[in-house]
Amino acid sequence: MTAITINGRSYRTPAAPVVVVCVDGSEPGYVERAVEAGVAPFFARMLKSGTALVGDCVVPTFTNPNNLSIVTGAPPAVHGICGNYFYDRDTGTEVMMNDPRFLRAETIFTAAQAAGLKICVVTAKDKLRGLLGKGLKLAPGRACSFSSEKADQATVATNGIDRVVEMVGLPVPDVYSAALSEFVFAAGVKLMESWRPDIMYLSTTDYIQHKHAPGTPVANAFYAMMDGHLSKLDAMGCVVALTADHGMNAKHDGQGRPDIIFLQDVLDGWLGAGKARVILPITDPYVVHHGALGSFATAYLPAEAPVAEIVARLAALPGIEAALDRKAACARFELPEDRMGDVVVVSTRHKVIGTSLARHDLSGLKEPLRSHGGVSEQRVPLMLNRRASLEADRRYRNFDVFDLVLNRIQERVAA
Repeated sequence: MTAITINGRSYRTPAAPVVVVCVDGSEPGYVERAVEAGVAPFFARMLKSGTALVGDCVVPTFTNPNNLSIVTGAPPAVHGICGNYFYDRDTGTEVMMNDPRFLRAETIFTAAQAAGLKICVVTAKDKLRGLLGKGLKLAPGRACSFSSEKADQATVATNGIDRVVEMVGLPVPDVYSAALSEFVFAAGVKLMESWRPDIMYLSTTDYIQHKHAPGTPVANAFYAMMDGHLSKLDAMGCVVALTADHGMNAKHDGQGRPDIIFLQDVLDGWLGAGKARVILPITDPYVVHHGALGSFATAYLPAEAPVAEIVARLAALPGIEAALDRKAACARFELPEDRMGDVVVVSTRHKVIGTSLARHDLSGLKEPLRSHGGVSEQRVPLMLNRRASLEADRRYRNFDVFDLVLNRIQERVAA
């Protein structure tokens, strides 16, 4: 059996089609509550007879760093994607980290394609498509990479496929909807029926998880939808694995208002207005459901600032779980030092970090804020529809999922 070697890890080529799903924002509990409600029979089989673990995602617990960790099998220190948004020291500008040029490592997909395998990548939002598809030689029947968000714009030249909306049989969904993720699953089923890729990666949006806790009716309905599509993939003989990029927690006070530490305002008060620059890596083009508020921030300080003193003062603030200088933070969280500020700040479970009060538009938050980014959102599911050989006392990470599905499968779950 051919081996794929990438980023210091080796993977066997699959004997059956492999489908890896990254369910955005799926903390442990969502699947279990849907099963308890009796609306997710396929997930019930996975929990009973497959492999069901809880692992750790990477910090910051945001979408881009974790999706890229999953598909490279490595932490951000290796692949370089340490947020959705960062300060580019080379250009002196704040930019979205969704350009493929920022990715420093090869993906499992390109290595698998070089070994002769067929690859399909489907994302909910287009912000991930370029990063996940970097290096793929896109061609009909061989490799495709497209998003629900821009499914109607897919072309053979750019995506390796066209007429996606016609294939799926659903309209292009609104970006702020559960339908954006449903389109991903429906497309996955259609691609497996027509292309039968060797490896397929499906990545959703956390629109539902930002608004609805595990076990709520809307959340259960969302997981029931997912259950139905994954059951179809299972029936086609696929090895199905599910993990998440991060969990989710309530981030509001007793009155339902976002519970925010405005870090730029704090540093302005200590150092002078505009002397420090706070970066919120949760920032992306889709801020309506979280207001660019998460539990991880980095700050660039003026050259004369006493970093150790600032770190100590930040650590003493109520609601701060960790404040670290760049070197310590990058060592602890496996981050690239050249893409972090002078200090890194992580808030506690129910707090979020903002820049300045005046800079956040929270008008789009119609429900009490749920968000992510910190250590408290690091626990995520790792589930397979087959039994896997597991190592005792190993700390499993979400970016171990391809190791599980390609190297450690034992048997299929009985119906």
